[in-house]
Order: sequence, then C-alpha cells, then structure tokens
Amino acid sequence: MVRTDLRNIAIIAHVDHGKTTLVDQMLKQGGIYRENQETVTRVMDSGDIERERGITILAKNTAVHYNDVKINIVDTPGHADFGGEVERILKMVNGVLLLVDAAEGPMPQTRFVLQKALALNHKVIVVINKIDKPDARISEVEDEVLELLMDLGANDEQLDSPMLYCSGRAGTASTSPKIEGEDLTPLFDKILDYIPAPEGDDEGDLQLLVSSIDYNEYVGRIGIGRIERGRIKQNQEALICNYHSGEAPKRIKIVSLYQIDGLVRVPVTEAKMGDIVCFSGAEVLTIGDTVTSTTNPEPLEFVKVSEPTLEMTFMVNNSPFAGKEGKFVTSRHLRERLYRELLKDVSLRVSDGETTEEFKVAGRGEMHLSILVETMRREGYELCCSNPRVLFKEIDGEKCEPMERVTLDVPSEYVGAVVEKLGQRKGDLIEMNPIGNRMKLEYVIPARCLFGYRSEFLTATHGEGIMNSIFDGYQPFRGEVVMRFTGSLIASEAGVTTRYGLYNTQERGLLFVGPQTPVYEGMIVGENPKNDDIAVNPCKEKHLTAIRSAGADEKLLLIPPKVFTLEEAIEFITDDELIEVTPKSIRLRKKILNTDERMKVMMKKRREMQAAAGK
Repeated sequence: MVRTDLRNIAIIAHVDHGKTTLVDQMLKQGGIYRENQETVTRVMDSGDIERERGITILAKNTAVHYNDVKINIVDTPGHADFGGEVERILKMVNGVLLLVDAAEGPMPQTRFVLQKALALNHKVIVVINKIDKPDARISEVEDEVLELLMDLGANDEQLDSPMLYCSGRAGTASTSPKIEGEDLTPLFDKILDYIPAPEGDDEGDLQLLVSSIDYNEYVGRIGIGRIERGRIKQNQEALICNYHSGEAPKRIKIVSLYQIDGLVRVPVTEAKMGDIVCFSGAEVLTIGDTVTSTTNPEPLEFVKVSEPTLEMTFMVNNSPFAGKEGKFVTSRHLRERLYRELLKDVSLRVSDGETTEEFKVAGRGEMHLSILVETMRREGYELCCSNPRVLFKEIDGEKCEPMERVTLDVPSEYVGAVVEKLGQRKGDLIEMNPIGNRMKLEYVIPARCLFGYRSEFLTATHGEGIMNSIFDGYQPFRGEVVMRFTGSLIASEAGVTTRYGLYNTQERGLLFVGPQTPVYEGMIVGENPKNDDIAVNPCKEKHLTAIRSAGADEKLLLIPPKVFTLEEAIEFITDDELIEVTPKSIRLRKKILNTDERMKVMMKKRREMQAAAGK
C-alpha cells in the first residue's frame, strides 16, 4: 500500500540557518492558525532554555495540511552537540529538507546531517534560505552544495536533488533565484512531488519503531514513532522488543493514542502504516524499541548513534553552602535524575564514579553537558561538576583522541591572531578561502585543545568572528598542551566580602565577586594573571581608629566583577577545581577547600615534577 495522503519529512541544517523560522511560516500558510490568532516566533522552540538561547535542543514534531495531504514535519537541532537527536529522528521520515544559508553556505553540521540522510537513502530537497540577505552569494553556495554532495559520495539521483530558494522570515519560496516568490506554494508542491509517500503492508502485523520519548506526570512515559507495518489501536495488547538487546519481549497495553496535527496532539482510536503517533501505556519503553503484535514479534534495527567524546564528573555538593538553595541535594536524587535523562537522550552515557556520591556523565560536547546541568539547576538540583575530559580510544595499539573539524569566519584583519593561537593548540589548517572582506578558515584540532578557546576567539576577533565545530573522528594523540596560563585567587577564610577587602584583592587580578557576597574557604573569587594560585582575604575589614576626620577615608573604587555563565565556568576551571551549581548561584571552588591541605598537595606535586625532570 502507498499512502498518497501522507508525507513525512525532517528539516535539517546547521545552527542558525533558519529551520525553526521556516517551520513557523509553513504552519501559518498550512492553515494551522485562525486568521485573528496571535502567534509567537519560533513556536517550535517551546523550552525556556531554547527560547532564551535561540537554539533548538530537542527535535519536535508538527504537521500541516496541503492539497488534502498531511505533511508531518520534524524540526531538528542544528548544533553539533545535539546530533544524536537528528540521527534517530531520520528513521521516522522518508525525505529531508536541507537548509543552507545563502551567505554562509554549507557548514560543519550541514555535512554531518547530510551524510546521515544520504546513508539512509533519503530523498533530499536543497533549500537555499535567507536569499534576501544583503551578503547572499547564491551561485557560489549552489556550487558548494554540489561539491559537498559529491564529497559525501551521493548517488546520481541525490546529485540531481532539486533546489529551491527561500526567505524563511518573509515566508516565500521560488524555483529560481531570479524569480521573486510570493508564498511557500513552490516548497509544498515540491514536497508532494519529490518526497516519496510511505509504503508498506497496511494489513500486516504491527511494527512501530520508537524514535523519541516524552514524559507526562499523569500518563507516564509517552513513546513517539512511525508505524512501519500494520495498524495500532487504542487498548490494544502489544509486545515491546529490541533488535540490539536480545532481551525477551515485554507485554504492554496501548492506553492512549495520539496523532500530531499542527501544534497539538489529537486523540485517535486507530492509526495505520506511515503515521507518526504518540502512545502511552509502556513504562519500560526506551528509544530504539519496536512495538509489535503479540503473534509476530519482529524487532526493527535502530540507527547506531555516534559515541560521546567528552566526560564530566557530577557529584553531590559538599561545600559549606550545600543544601541552602536547592531542593534535591542527595546522591539518590542525583542518580535518579541522571539515569532518567538516559531514557530520552540517546547520545548521553552515565556510569557510577569512584565513590557513591560521584557519577561520570559523557556527552557530545560542552554545550550538550552544560544544557543538562542548566536544566537540572532549574529543576531545583544542587551539584558540583568537574572540568570536561576527552575520552581516549586505543586503536591498533595506539592511543588516539577525538578531533574536531572547526570552521571559522573571521574578519581579514584578525586572521593572524587566530592562526597563531590555533597553531599553539596543535591545530592543522586544512583550508583558507576569502569571502569578501572576511576569511573562512577550516581546521582539524584535538577536541581537548578547544577547551577555553571560544571566549579567547571572540576577544581576538573583537566579537565579530563566527566559530563552529563538529566531531571529525579519532587520530593519534598529539601530546600534552597547556591551555590555561592564569591562576586563581582563592578565599583564605569564610565570611562576607567587604569593599575594603575586595579593593586590596583586585590589585592581584580580575575579580569574580562583588561586595556583600558570602564566600567560604577554598572558593575562587578571582583570576590571577600569573600561572599561580594565590590565597586572598576579600572579607578583610578596615580597622577603625580613635581619630577620624571627614575626608580621612579614601574613596574605594571597585572594578565590576566578571560574572560567569555556566559554559564560561566550564571553560575556565582546571583539573583541581569544581563548579558548584545551585538554582540561584554558580560558584567556582577548589576540590580541596582547606588552604593548608591544598598547599601540601601542591608542594608534593612540584617535588615529584622536579624529581621527574632531574631523571
């Protein structure tokens, strides 16, 4: 059977190339809203963190109707750290819209998501978006897309993929860059003509591959996936089995069944082959499971999701301020929350640490892990986390490390500073192309050598540089490299900071705290420009004297402190430091809080290094 009344597509692209904005316009022109209905921009970015940062983190489903055909649309993340979302979602669709910015052209994530789509033999419609930008270079981008398709080994049909020219913000599309579009009709027509309709056995035994998991506190776990064969009905008995685990099938009952229409889930009693559905009733469900009939349990193979490359240690907050600001503070709370995250994030790995209060959490990148920490923080969790470490692999008896392919768009006058710094960080320049008065650089660099570089890059390019990176495989270990050349200013005693104490402390370096801030011994209150840690007392009081005059006290002017975001804190800390994260605060601290103990450990390490150097 061929479902001519249905199309399933995913929109894939690099971050900020306009996927979610284009979906907004497709919803408006697909008749989802009433004429007088108020709408918001980027309606698919429903999470608070997504709306604040302007990025898509979780893939989301919607559907529009055009010429009596229902088009299921999946909006996917564009950031490389959330590539696991894209990989699994591609199993739900029959074709993809590949969005490419008319000015930037194909970027690292464009290559990654396109490679996955081509591997699944999906039909591709290339959409060159933002053609109304002043710096659009449409003909060059067309050539770059074709070069990318050839580079990824596309077959003849995929090389002949149709191209459309869109302005997602204006809601227009055309088949030629010389023709000005009026609406998105050419895009809808091309989806119906080019993307294949779902095919399969409508009357066969049920097969539904679960590609996503949602959770509702009233009905529990909700599975989302496409029906590959047969039909599914409400209150139906079914089995859950997994192709890769080899475990015995588990019996479940489909309690509620929904299809997505526009922005809402519509309850239905039955759905058939090709439909994307949401269902509840299975508390043991995980991503990659297959829901089958009770008479013929045939599991489907799930896409192999790329392995994590970074690891951080999450631990119970054991600072003097522990338990004052958070709701969930114990190791049991932390364990439950982290293992619950595994149910919906296929590219995350969690394992127990060296003690019962530590957990090793591995992910795709710094942003992937920092979003998890930020989400937990907003839910009321308190925890401490370490700096990220790369996960090494032994390949053919040789120690190998993960590499990143970095694309940098830099104003020409700052190229020298960027090249010099990346050279120091063991980066290899692959390509350098001028685009107007800017330069596009491409590097392959060890993932660990990028820690802390993003803020340095923005400083070097005066905020005008654009930097993107994506995992590029494993290569032999390139040796040790020093990434941080500064030390920390550490509070030597607990108390509340004073203006007088901070005034004397700021002569030593950049401050991270302002007046009247509670601090504890071992807390990092600033940065020392030299590569040494210094114990300081920002709580020092000015002693009063018996003789006073009106102008005796000098005016103490303080430089405004640097306030870290979570990502900046992760980039800043070193191996012997931690980030204390609570719902209200982000504090930096040393692992060993006591000043005397910390000094003993430091002196011991120095003696060992000197002994090793002497040998």
